[in-house]
Amino acid sequence: MNSLLTLFATAPKGVASLLVEELTGLGATDAREQPAGVIFRASLETAYRACLWSRCASRILLQLDRFPAASPEQLYQGIREIDWSEHLAPDGSLAVDFNTSRSAITHSHYGALKVKDAIVDQFRERAGVRPGVDTRHPDLRINVHLHRDEAVVSLDLSGDSLHRRGYRKQPVEAPLKENLAAALLIRAGWPEVAERGGALLDPMCGSGTLPIEAALMAADAAPGLQRERFGFTGWKRHDSALWERLLNEARERRESGMKRLPRIVGYDTERSAVRAAIANVEAAGLHGLIHIERGDLSALQPPESAEPGLVIVNPPYGERLGEVEALTELYGSLADRLKQGFVGWQAAVFTGNPELTRRMGLRARKQYAFYNGAIPCKLLCFELQPAWFVERPVISGGVVMPRPATPEQLGEGAQMFANRLRKNLRELGRWARREGITCYRLYDADMPEYALAIDLYYGQQLAVHVQEYQAPRSIDPDKARTRLREALAVLPGLLDVPMERIHFKVRSRQKGKEQYRRQAEENNFFEVEEGGCRFLVNLTDYLDTGLFLDHRLTRALIGELAPGRRMLNLFAYTGSATVYAAKGGARATTSVDMSRTYLDWTRRNMALNGFSGGDHTFVRADCLDWLERQTGVPGQRYDLIFLDPPTFSTSKRMGRAFDVQRNHVKLIRDTARLLTADGVLIFSNNFRRFRLDRASLGGLNVEEITRLTLPRDFARNTRIHHCWRITIDPTHA
Repeated sequence: MNSLLTLFATAPKGVASLLVEELTGLGATDAREQPAGVIFRASLETAYRACLWSRCASRILLQLDRFPAASPEQLYQGIREIDWSEHLAPDGSLAVDFNTSRSAITHSHYGALKVKDAIVDQFRERAGVRPGVDTRHPDLRINVHLHRDEAVVSLDLSGDSLHRRGYRKQPVEAPLKENLAAALLIRAGWPEVAERGGALLDPMCGSGTLPIEAALMAADAAPGLQRERFGFTGWKRHDSALWERLLNEARERRESGMKRLPRIVGYDTERSAVRAAIANVEAAGLHGLIHIERGDLSALQPPESAEPGLVIVNPPYGERLGEVEALTELYGSLADRLKQGFVGWQAAVFTGNPELTRRMGLRARKQYAFYNGAIPCKLLCFELQPAWFVERPVISGGVVMPRPATPEQLGEGAQMFANRLRKNLRELGRWARREGITCYRLYDADMPEYALAIDLYYGQQLAVHVQEYQAPRSIDPDKARTRLREALAVLPGLLDVPMERIHFKVRSRQKGKEQYRRQAEENNFFEVEEGGCRFLVNLTDYLDTGLFLDHRLTRALIGELAPGRRMLNLFAYTGSATVYAAKGGARATTSVDMSRTYLDWTRRNMALNGFSGGDHTFVRADCLDWLERQTGVPGQRYDLIFLDPPTFSTSKRMGRAFDVQRNHVKLIRDTARLLTADGVLIFSNNFRRFRLDRASLGGLNVEEITRLTLPRDFARNTRIHHCWRITIDPTHA
């Protein structure tokens, strides 16, 4: 077959322009980019080379014919007019891939059946036998593309997709396809980097696709050399001698190229990914030539004795809001490591969420559009030189914090907001200094347009905790975002605090176990003081900080009641009430909470204040379940109990969600059974519309003390919590 053939190479979206260059380099002529790939002219040898050497193509299709097919009958007749005996033996096997768009035939399976019927009918009439159908490993795979009622009939020379090189033995979830990985490496400049001996590092290598493709590329190894079969091997016109010559040439080039590989390293935090990558490296014949190990991004540094080269990474994209917020810090950490340890290198980040890369503090030298499956993505290429570095934006709660600004720079609304903050800071600051209070609420949606809660925490230095109340749907989201940015921009100058120490979150209703869910992974604890007690707070990792400021007076009351008493703290959270009781002179304490995180936090707070040992017990349990287990069982009674349940929670024993309004009577009664005759139960909750069912609490003395437990900094929000002092009525004892 010496004449030029018409062929079509399919490719992932965004790769076709690279494929034109690649095919031309392999000997193709008249290569032109098309929506789904590249059409080109080539000899049979070049077609074979494309199957063996193309790093970017998905399939190589040899076009046999094109004809109108506006009906099933036209399609059948057009297929019958091709002489299939030139391509397939009568006792061979075939498979048909059929796709259709904007045509009268709309069902691909039906179209494939008509094509198959036309072929086997031709064989039956001419030879008296018909080929079989083998969808997995046919002798001949036929591709029919029907568009606007015109059929293009081709032989699939590749057989299976060319991205399947044959080395992927252990995939991971959502792996990067090999031909897309190769295209990314080419766009990132890896061939030039490898040519000068530069190293390659992938800090999130997954199953190792990028490092393996990089090695094959640098070694001049044909990507199809390890494939077990191609679509043309069962084709009657296959030239086996030509193909064997091309294979021998590819083997010689690989053997020579493997001797000059640069340093290639892959890391991943997941053990399963590392195992998969090592297995795939072995299967690719690259043992000892690619180094794979488990490594954390925070410890990323250039490999020893490696020449500056390319860092390429395909980090997670994040599809849901919570995921995107968590990934903001990951992208930022990646940028920090690159700027600190890889000056003089190049870097490339492939992502389906380019917004995350804009928060890295790096200006891209170039960027390219690709698709990873159906996801539109960008490959951003960076020169790791100080001239390309920009100040990394401060991210908090998934929000890019604005640059500090004066109120005058932001307009009338920001000036009014700033004036209110100045007034509060003057009045509440004077009160806090007089009372020795170091953590307090400065602002609580005083102006409805700026629906924020702003808390100040004075430790070794001031830190600010900002919560935005979730806006109702009636509020224009754009206006809400503008006001938020105005408020955040005003705070640094007004409070004399850098933006890095302003921590932002969105406050919304929490359900079930959401109150325990991490918001971040910074583990940034610092110490504050309140009422002579010391506490660890964390303004970044959880929705709450570890210290409920509205319970300041409630904790003080518990400390006053504590001397000589046994104290029980149910729903203990971080144990601040337990600390006050121990500091106040309680002879023993028991703290119960379902969260291991919060119970460990309680232990740390107690130890920080010098309390540990057998007199202080920490119980990890569902509090509702724990209470029911105490019912009717002789055991420990308590002189002082603090009961501060969540508004909603879950209990396996109850078999349904806990609702403080619906279930508070049973909860209080079960808890009161653990009181000594002269014991005191302090019951509190934060459900704004809560109504205590006094009539159902017969036998108990119930005194509301909400007003007595509301600190001055929460005076505007009288429903921030409700609080009662409960004792056993001696006439019912």
